[in-house]
Parts: sequence; C-alpha cells; structure tokens
Amino acid sequence: MAKDAPKCSCDTIHEDTVNDIKSKMPKDENLYDLAEFFKVFGDTTRIKIIYVLFQSELCVCDIAALLGMTQSAISHQLRVLKQARLVKYRKEGKVVYYSLDDEHVQTIFNMGYAHILER
Repeated sequence: MAKDAPKCSCDTIHEDTVNDIKSKMPKDENLYDLAEFFKVFGDTTRIKIIYVLFQSELCVCDIAALLGMTQSAISHQLRVLKQARLVKYRKEGKVVYYSLDDEHVQTIFNMGYAHILER
C-alpha cells in the first residue's frame, strides 16, 4: 500500500515566495500546450517510432516492417507525431521519408529514458 505524501502542519502562507512564483508562471494556454505535447509521448508505438527514427530516415513501409505493424497503423501514429512537430517528412518520387523534426526530440526522449533507468 502506498504511503500518503507528508502534509505540512503549518497554516501560514509564505506570501513573498508565492507571489514571486506566481509572477513567473507561464500562461495557462502555454502550460496546456505543453501538457498536450507530453501526451504524445504517452503511446508505446509512437515512442518506438521516435526511437527508430534516431537511427535513420525511414519510409512508412520500413517502420511498419521494423515494428511488425500495418502501414495504416504507422501512418496514423506518424500523423500524430507530425501534428506535434516531432517528425517531419520529405518526398522522393513516390516515397515519403520520415525523420525527427529536430535534435530536441532526441534530447527529450533521452532525458526521459535516463530518468526511468535511475530506478
């Protein structure tokens, strides 16, 4: 059974600290956007796609073969990743190649992965 978090036994508001932090808080809509951004990382298939795109630029067929999934399922997840600006694409004839949008994507992934390995 999980223990409850310890509770503060004082009832005094530290107004200077509270006001200082409140003045630095980002706008609610920016925090909402950030929460939505992190939700994209909440799917194992999308995490796997991000990981394989570290290795190389790939087309949907390649990603589907690597992950043992249908092209349709991969395309759906790539659409979500593209909307979140985590992946980008380029066309070469009839083939569409996907890659990570920028180096921040790998940094975010690596930081999260390092954190879960600290157990």
